[in-house]
Amino acid sequence: MLSLLSAGAAGASANSWAMLAYLVAGVFFILALRGLSSPASSRKGNRFGMAGMLIAIVTTLVTHDIANIAEIGIAILIGGIIGFTIARRIAMTAMPQLVAAFHSLVGLAAVLVAVAAFMNPEAFGILDGAGNILAVSRVEMALGAAIGAITFSGSVIAFAKLNGNMSGAPIMLPARHVINLGTLLAIIAGTALYAMAPQAGAGEGWVFWAIVFSAFAIGFLLIIPIGGADMPVVVSMLNSYSGWAAAAMGFTLHNTAMIITGALVGSSGAILSYIMCRAMNRSFVSVIAGGFGAESGATAGGGGEQRPYKTGSAEDAAFMLEQAEKVIIIPGYGMAVAQAQHALREMADQLKEKGVEVKYAIHPVAGRMPGHMNVLLAEANVPYDEVFELEDINSEFAQCDIAFIIGANDVVNPAAKTDKSSPIYGMPVFDVDKAKQVFFIKRSMGGVGYAGVDNDVFYMNQTVMLLADAKKMVEEIVKSLD
Repeated sequence: MLSLLSAGAAGASANSWAMLAYLVAGVFFILALRGLSSPASSRKGNRFGMAGMLIAIVTTLVTHDIANIAEIGIAILIGGIIGFTIARRIAMTAMPQLVAAFHSLVGLAAVLVAVAAFMNPEAFGILDGAGNILAVSRVEMALGAAIGAITFSGSVIAFAKLNGNMSGAPIMLPARHVINLGTLLAIIAGTALYAMAPQAGAGEGWVFWAIVFSAFAIGFLLIIPIGGADMPVVVSMLNSYSGWAAAAMGFTLHNTAMIITGALVGSSGAILSYIMCRAMNRSFVSVIAGGFGAESGATAGGGGEQRPYKTGSAEDAAFMLEQAEKVIIIPGYGMAVAQAQHALREMADQLKEKGVEVKYAIHPVAGRMPGHMNVLLAEANVPYDEVFELEDINSEFAQCDIAFIIGANDVVNPAAKTDKSSPIYGMPVFDVDKAKQVFFIKRSMGGVGYAGVDNDVFYMNQTVMLLADAKKMVEEIVKSLD
């Protein structure tokens, strides 16, 4: 009797220590999110996140009855090597695709956990006295599998669009909103039916599988109508979905760390998506429903008469830049493609030595994922106090001598303010048209922005187009400044 009491006390003590360890891991995750809110503290935030994940993994391995710890260790080692190799080799331009791919893996993992629980519920401890899966566990499994499947298939489409394997233009299906709504209602009805089924055996198995396959389908259907202008929101939204999928599976696995982590990722991703929609003057519901502004965006920017524009050289730009008092640099995806951030910082350093005030203007959706430009500038060691968000610097363009646009397009397009037929109409953009002089680095006049629309800034009287590879052009400007 005493031995049983001692064993029970030991088990309770171990459980208490596990809960405490998971709580500490959760605190580290919160500190990680706080650190990632600013480029200046982002590295510290990453370290907090890694420390929290290490605590959570070690606690799970120590406190759970694992059949073969060697197999788990081998899997972690293989995954770690693959992740380390990819992270070392991936180009910064491909970071949005990498994020989308990782989201798909998180979603697929949630689906596989749900399927494992469905196939072997006894191992998960989710059976009642009659040998049936608990009703609450059925809800958790169905929701986790559904959200995970939507995350997986949606992320696959996002990856294909971002990577160029699939057209970035919206793919419009007839009656898509009716199809999406009907599929979503079918998933909700299937979840309710599966939860209320008297048994969870093979007889009700078809309901679970119907939920999974319907969720895979709606993931594709939701993302293919969304065009390039809204892709940064999609990446953030899928991040939120992956968090909620992990949280749902945390309940099934009785793992507090997964619940905490998933809830943090899900809620922070949802908040970020909402903030980005506000920054783009988009309706959050319209974006996640698929294809906001897609009808006009599908045909915009095509054909039309060639309008006159001015071109210049690196020597012209260097002369004007060193005569200026204030220069605002607006980086975009073209800078990322050319990997021009280091040359750009060198140019800015030379201008500052000549007494020119230099600032960087970052749009919330510049690039193809949230924070893309901030990461690139931080990589080039651009001082954080020189980098400003749209709402903090937009009023300064009227007083600046030169707006230096390098690889940006949609975020400086005045059509967002004037053309109601444009797919970017209503999106706040930089007021570069108010600057005294505009230098616009662009590879050629043949391309358009990711939203697929022409840009009136190209043809303004104060605009000089610098048509060349961004890195090469900036390096030539640096040589001319010497």
